[in-house]
Amino acid sequence: MRDLNIHPPLDFLLNDVVRLYWKRLEQRAGNRRVTCSQWQTIAYLGKNEGIHQVNLGELLEIGPITLIRILNRLAKRGLIERRQHAAEGGSWQLFLKEAGRPLLLAAQPLDEATRAEAFSGVLDADREQLLQTLTRMKTNLMAPCRAPVDETETYYG
Repeated sequence: MRDLNIHPPLDFLLNDVVRLYWKRLEQRAGNRRVTCSQWQTIAYLGKNEGIHQVNLGELLEIGPITLIRILNRLAKRGLIERRQHAAEGGSWQLFLKEAGRPLLLAAQPLDEATRAEAFSGVLDADREQLLQTLTRMKTNLMAPCRAPVDETETYYG
């Protein structure tokens, strides 16, 4: 068995880095009372005004119930609004309200400061290589994750 203190499993390490990054970002956000999930939703919405609720969930890669909870909190704070689609009566389009735009702008310097802190002591070339590698890994996993599960494949002994 491998010693986890030398090299933790990749999934553990990635999860820990993301969790700590988001925790630090939320600390920096202070009294803005916005979680990273809410900020991420606002960021995607800011770039995709009028997007259908279902499509936003797909972009964020979160389930409908989780998305609805996030959207309800943002709507309650007056940061976003849902509008019923004119042509498709049963679907909702999402828009960032003016009150949400300052949060979108505030996120950038907080993210830059957190990123600088996370990359402290990492050489520029190593940073670039890491980002390229993670982008490749994401690309490699996206298609298989969207494909139907092959029930005949098993990884249990």
